[in-house]
Amino acid sequence: MTTEKLEPNAWEGYFDAMSKVLPGKQAEIEVNSLRIGAQLEAEFSPFLGIVYDHRSGIVEVLLEGLDHTIANVREVFVDHDGVNLNSISVTDADGVQQVIRLRDPVMLPAPPAQHEGESGWP
Repeated sequence: MTTEKLEPNAWEGYFDAMSKVLPGKQAEIEVNSLRIGAQLEAEFSPFLGIVYDHRSGIVEVLLEGLDHTIANVREVFVDHDGVNLNSISVTDADGVQQVIRLRDPVMLPAPPAQHEGESGWP
């Protein structure tokens, strides 16, 4: 795994690119600060996108059922191994770190096919 700091002038383009390739992944968001400790904001849910607005200094993380906003972004780190993005760490001006962890969804096998007239009950 490689952790890399992104420069502010790269945030918008990087997040736009990730929003195009990451849908289909699941994400969880953990918020860490000295005041509140580590809090899980969202458990693994379908990832819809991430954007940075340089005019407002806001990062928005979109998960199914959640629009998570991070204001006054100070620094961004990404953790990846090759082409796979594992996590994004965003720290705001108050020192609150928000970690977005990504994973592939768990794929369960399809249930066995039933023939017409079978109830599936023993």
